[in-house]
Amino acid sequence: MTHTVHPYAHRIGTLRGWKSRWFAEGDQYQEYFKADTLIRQYVNDKTRTHHVSSIEMERSEGQLQVIIKTSRPGLVIGRDGQHAQKLRDGIAELIDDNDLDEPDNIAIDVREVRSPESDASILAQMVRSGLERRFPYRRTLKQTMDKAIANRDVEGVRIAISGRLGGAEMSREEEVKEGPIPLQTFRADVDFAREMARLPYGAIGVKVWVYRGDVFAEEDKMTT
Repeated sequence: MTHTVHPYAHRIGTLRGWKSRWFAEGDQYQEYFKADTLIRQYVNDKTRTHHVSSIEMERSEGQLQVIIKTSRPGLVIGRDGQHAQKLRDGIAELIDDNDLDEPDNIAIDVREVRSPESDASILAQMVRSGLERRFPYRRTLKQTMDKAIANRDVEGVRIAISGRLGGAEMSREEEVKEGPIPLQTFRADVDFAREMARLPYGAIGVKVWVYRGDVFAEEDKMTT
């Protein structure tokens, strides 16, 4: 019987690191875990159209750092840093409202994703945006696929959507794929993301896999 694992979690410790980096003792773990979940939900809601790739947390003594990776840093930061300041104030208010034990010093670090077409999360948001703007789903899939495969860092792409496609009475799944997606190879740099498009006739799920080559390929060539 096969066992399906998350492509990101499958590579933690080899190619991937944790998106929450901190140390806690006893009940403090529950506090930090709850805070991370609420902060991610809040930032995702506020930056839904800003092509955010990931939201990471780092805690040190007396400081909480929220790292936002996006292909549109100007939209997240805003003019003179106004949007980033609003995010910081909103996170501080969220922590106070939920009586969480967090440091007063909250820092927002916005980092640019220089190759958005090779990022699974950003591609999934492109598909979601096209579906929510009521573009034909087949055209949306093809255009997103063409953008991704045109990137020289991408060797394989797979995009799957499921739900009441085109407003049909019965839900079904459509998928496009080009190139290999080696899910069980540890050294294969496979990025994965999920999104959900909210439409008047229901939700449509979006899944994206992006294969960016083997990380240790060059070392193997040198030893052979």
